[in-house]
Amino acid sequence: MTLQALVWDVDGTLAETEEPGHRIAFNRAFEELGLSWRWDSALYGELLRVTGGKERLLAWWRRIDPQTAATPAAAATVRSLHELKTAHYLALLDGGGIALRPGVQRVLEEAGAQGLRLAIATTTTLDNVTRLLGVTLGAGGAGMFEVIGAGDVVPHKKPAPDIYHWVLQRLALPADACLAIEDSAAGARAARSAGLPVIVTRSRVTLSSVVVVAMARRRPCAPASSSTRCTPGRSAMPPPSSNAR
Repeated sequence: MTLQALVWDVDGTLAETEEPGHRIAFNRAFEELGLSWRWDSALYGELLRVTGGKERLLAWWRRIDPQTAATPAAAATVRSLHELKTAHYLALLDGGGIALRPGVQRVLEEAGAQGLRLAIATTTTLDNVTRLLGVTLGAGGAGMFEVIGAGDVVPHKKPAPDIYHWVLQRLALPADACLAIEDSAAGARAARSAGLPVIVTRSRVTLSSVVVVAMARRRPCAPASSSTRCTPGRSAMPPPSSNAR
């Protein structure tokens, strides 16, 4: 099967968004609502084991105040808090403090030049994705991606494979015609569970995480426009730089 599409994760893969963006936005939302919560880098790194912002908030709340977190009003409170956090995150994006990881734009442009289709499979909200792409790639940034699977379009987030199944269905491609690009064990597990080969390019927050080698070393095939077939140990497209600091 020839390689026909690249399917990208966003946070930590397209851009280093967690520390300069999401964590700060969560803390600003907590402060605005008068909450005593504050997530430092170490705690936030631990909480990132829970995928999805709303899910992360609820997990934290259950840890520190399980009785209140179990009340019927808790879900609505989490949604409101997450909406406020998203507003702060979008403001940080607009401030220009978050850029694409080194090499990402080049890979996107070279993939398009070779006829590869581009898609996104992420747990973050759609507004976060489109604003990031607009700020970093310009007004046409989101248009570079044929399919954007984001946020709550599926019931179960990574490491469940749901978001990848959703994207594959809309691309109308088999899993082995795509290559997933992820930065985390949860993302790699989601991609592999959906049948996609995956490149793991570690981000700042996943440098010390463990990724099962069998998940990361399945080689991609040659792009559809190439006459070269799969070659052991060789990737048709280089991954974005994993040396960003």
